[in-house]
Amino acid sequence: MNQILEAIIQDLTLIAGSATLAFLIAFAFSPWFAKKLQSLKMGQQIRENSMSGEKSPLFTALHAKKSGTPTMGGLLIWGSIVIVVLISVLLQKSGIFTHSLLSRKETWIPLFTLVTCGILGAVDDYLNIKGIGKTKGLSAKLKFLWLTIFAAMGAYWFYSKLGYNSINIPLPGFESIFVGWWYIPIFIFVIVATANSVNFTDGLDGLASGLLIFAFSSFGILAYTRGLLILAALCAVIAGAILGFLWFNIPPARFYMGDTGSLSLGATLGVIAMLTDSTLILPIIGFIFVIETLSVIIQLTSKKLFGKKVFKIASIHHHFEQEGFAEFTIVMRFWIIGGMMAVFGTILGLISIL
Repeated sequence: MNQILEAIIQDLTLIAGSATLAFLIAFAFSPWFAKKLQSLKMGQQIRENSMSGEKSPLFTALHAKKSGTPTMGGLLIWGSIVIVVLISVLLQKSGIFTHSLLSRKETWIPLFTLVTCGILGAVDDYLNIKGIGKTKGLSAKLKFLWLTIFAAMGAYWFYSKLGYNSINIPLPGFESIFVGWWYIPIFIFVIVATANSVNFTDGLDGLASGLLIFAFSSFGILAYTRGLLILAALCAVIAGAILGFLWFNIPPARFYMGDTGSLSLGATLGVIAMLTDSTLILPIIGFIFVIETLSVIIQLTSKKLFGKKVFKIASIHHHFEQEGFAEFTIVMRFWIIGGMMAVFGTILGLISIL
């Protein structure tokens, strides 16, 4: 009994210590990083067109005051995560740590996803800052295509190399459903949808950051209960780094995460959901992300088929903003809903392994 308790304490120390280190790094470097972005004139350009290509005067007027605020803060988030991982490797080699956060089985794929999609987002952010392209950045179609190709590569790896071919039903007494090669398109859908949904949600100061902290914390718990200690620690590190960034991102934000943050963190969240066999838990834990995405789909479909808008502006948080709700009011209420759903999803995920 004492040995089990000692092992649990060691695991929690690794998880909590890694998360704290990530928070401290992000927190310490945030003021310098924000000033650096400002000096390099890395200010965000407010989009003038909607995703359908039409002019969006309501959005432009609503967020005109945010034009010029430094973006690409996601570099700080995933940069802090990579630094913590490298420190853990050095500490393991020196004999101080028994584990590093670089595990071929558990964290290579999430880290590769984080950095690769982060680079894609950084390119998009840079083009936005410089006003390059018709939409001031990469087109939605190009980003969708790139994410699909990347997700297809990951799907093939999971299916053919790691042997994933079933979907877990998160209910007591239910067995996993064998889906065979259908796992590949399911995987692609999950990664592309999650990356885009976080991107859609990242529109108000602190909104996506807070929700991502809930989500990664939940999946950290699920990973640990499934025996994936290093993956659980990585989830904690990601949550810690986002928390350090969020300290300076609450209204009024000193800088934004940009696509380099939202796309990379969204795609990584999807990969971790697949690694923990929690595909059907993801929409519950990420409930607000799902609602945001549905609002965009409904808006675009209604405009295309009926020539009418359902929402004044999509995503839905902008609709509430246009209705007159204060930004912090929307953020806090979405956080409350997101936190409650994350707890519910975590409980359901824990019950499903019984």
